[in-house]
Order: sequence, then C-alpha cells, then structure tokens
Amino acid sequence: MSVESNSPYTVFIDEAERRVAVLDQRLLPHRVEYVDLKNAQEAAEAIRDMTVRGAPLIGVTGAAGMALAADESTETGFLIEAANLLKSARPTAVNLNWAVDFMLKRLKGMEPDRRRKAAWHLAAEICEQERSMSIRLAKHAQTIIEALYLKLGRPLNILTHCNAGKLATVELGTATAGIYTAFEAGIPLTVYADETRPRLQGTLTAWELKAAGVPVCLIADNAGGELMREGGIDLVIVGADRIAANGDTANKIGTYLKALAAADNQIPFYVAAPISTFDWTAKSGGDIPIENRSGDEIRWVRGIDKHGHETEVCITDPGIATVNPGFDVTPARLITGFITDRDRNLCAGRLERFKGEQSCLKIRKKRRERKSSTTP
Repeated sequence: MSVESNSPYTVFIDEAERRVAVLDQRLLPHRVEYVDLKNAQEAAEAIRDMTVRGAPLIGVTGAAGMALAADESTETGFLIEAANLLKSARPTAVNLNWAVDFMLKRLKGMEPDRRRKAAWHLAAEICEQERSMSIRLAKHAQTIIEALYLKLGRPLNILTHCNAGKLATVELGTATAGIYTAFEAGIPLTVYADETRPRLQGTLTAWELKAAGVPVCLIADNAGGELMREGGIDLVIVGADRIAANGDTANKIGTYLKALAAADNQIPFYVAAPISTFDWTAKSGGDIPIENRSGDEIRWVRGIDKHGHETEVCITDPGIATVNPGFDVTPARLITGFITDRDRNLCAGRLERFKGEQSCLKIRKKRRERKSSTTP
C-alpha cells in the first residue's frame, strides 16, 4: 500500500482488526509505502532486512510479531520459538529482547483464547509506551539545548549520526526529539546529519528534518571531525542500540569516531535513549554482541539515476573482501551524559539508580486515541 506523506508514521498496530503495518524504510526517501505483516516470520524478516530501523521501533515490531505468533498457534512451544526467531533478527538492539521477553513472560501462562486478546493489547500498549517515552525524552533534551543556547547566545549547530529520529521510533525520536521541540520553541539551530554509510540512515534523518522545516545539512561521514575542529559544531546528540551497565554504548558504526572527535575538541557528546535501551546484564561494552552484516551493503548503493529511475549500482570490484560491523561501542568516558525518558542529564556514574527499571516498566492501561485518518 502507498501513502502520500512527508512525515509518515512508522508502525500501525490495529488491536481490533489484529493487523500490523510498517513503513518500508528501505524505499525512503524516494517512495513511501507500507507493508502488512502477516506472521511472526514476516515480522522477523522486516527487522532483519531493515524494513524497520531504530532500537525503539525494532522493539515495537518485535512485540507486534509476538501478537501475530499468538494468532498463528495456540501452542506455548510455538510462541517460544517465535520469540527466539524475533530476538535473533537484530542481536545488538536490546529493546527487541526486552519487548519480546516481556510479551513472552506475560503470555505463556495464559489460556489460548485469552492469550490472543492479551497479546494484541500488550503490543499496542508497548507501542503507546514508546510514543510517550519519546515525548518525555524530548522535554529533557530540550532543556539541555536551551541551556547551551543561553550560554552561547547564538544559533546552535548540532551534529547527529545515523537515524534516531521519528523514523526510528513511534513519535519524535530519541536523538532528534529535543531538536524538534527546541526548534518549535524558537531556538535557532541547524542540524548536521552524517550520511551514515553503508545503509545511509543519515540521509533519512536529513529527509525527515527537512520535511518538518528544521534547518539541516547532510555531510559525509568523515566530515564531522573537521567541522568540530573548525568550531562549527556546538553539540553532538546520538541515539543508542544498547547501553551497558557502566555506560559503554553501542550505536551505529561510526559513532565512536564522532565521540573521539568531540572529546578532542571539548564538545559535549550526549546519548539519548529510553531506559529500555539499558542492558543491566552487560557489565561493559565487551559484553555487547556486535552484529556483522553482509558485505553487499558496502559494495552496492541504492538510489535514483538522472532519469528518475530507482536503481542499484556496484561501487567496487564485487570480488573484494569486506568487513561490515553494523555497530561500534563508545566508551562511557567519552560520553558527557545520557538523556533518557527519566532524566535529562544522567552521567555514567549514576546509572545504577535506574537498574531494574527495565524489567518492571508499567504498561499504561489507557492509550491515547489515534485519529482514524492516520491509518494507511
């Protein structure tokens, strides 16, 4: 299905119709299309092939996959198999593990008929929880941006890496959440978005910011350090896929280099993420699994040619060997602070106060009503 929209919703979970539709982000920014997911296998594939992206959105899609699995079979064993399949789709993103394990724990002891209804209700509640998280996080991030603006007394230049915006979540994003609200509050700013090779998620950050009217400049991945050295960047905000108990942070490949450049130039470097992205079982970054992806992501680039036709081109000898880790780990010592849905400036030394919250998050009983016009 196709939808004409400059700011598309990323996921729809229809509890009444038992239907899941996700935005196919592989086609952006050239086409806006939605894909209906029919079963847990399709949900896992959508996560694995990056139809959906971003740790919070991957978690919501995992929860939706569990609801689909509850419809597929009444057997508890099938539900457990579906959970393992979904969690294996993107091993670095801890939000996926959290959402799937939460669903499995709640559902596996229920009678089949009750399980089906509860599964869809829980999936929809997790989706709403992520929306609310984004709004709370935005308020905390905006406070930091406002304080820096008042300190410097001039328009701000903010650098971000990958896509931790609306497309990676259900509402305002993580790294971009406070940028959106600060801009709406009248703070003059420009965002510098790394292109983020090899999947070019930064181009989607630039696309969504431009659609919202936020001044944005797309830059090559290796340009960030030079811009910082020249004094052209005031603040760096990135998202995260998994944060260890000591504050070491796994995010899209290239984040570590930006953190090093920021530290060398005394530029504040913040990680914006919900509490569900913290993995208290990982003592440090060495305990975080790093996903290695196909080398074809490096060899091939998708885009539009000068005639307006979508195409893929090979940019190197296809026989050349590649190494393609999807993520890297930024040591906590390089991170100024963490912006979460619980706190606006949480340093690594204070993370312990939130330990355990991930497993006991309360699911809200009442969701905000959505406008029917937003359904694809």
